[in-house]
Amino acid sequence: MDDGSTPRRTGVVSAWLSLFASSATLVCCALPALLVALGAGAALSSLVGVVPQVVWLSEHKGAVFAVAGVMLAVAGAWQWRNRNAPCPVDPALRHACLRTRRLSLRVYLLSVALFVVGGAFAFVLPWLAAR
Repeated sequence: MDDGSTPRRTGVVSAWLSLFASSATLVCCALPALLVALGAGAALSSLVGVVPQVVWLSEHKGAVFAVAGVMLAVAGAWQWRNRNAPCPVDPALRHACLRTRRLSLRVYLLSVALFVVGGAFAFVLPWLAAR
């Protein structure tokens, strides 16, 4: 039985998945660059020793960014599709529906911001430094 909550759940799930994907772009590229810039190379070395997958993420940053970009595009499409989805008539449920919709949009926008910051550290700043 469909209770009408599927579009809302889809929007929230897509926003959280996009946040997860875009945070991977920060781990692969922005975090190591920030640690080195702050002179915390030893901390980066300890991080790689504890979580060696950071190296794999850095080596495959193109794929990481491609997957994150696709997930952000899908999440953005779901956000757009659900922007005017109906909410229940009951005032309490309507308030919860609208609050969830706003939270989902904020999480999505945070995901896009993290993706842009990670992309700047991974692709733009190295390109500018090489010039």
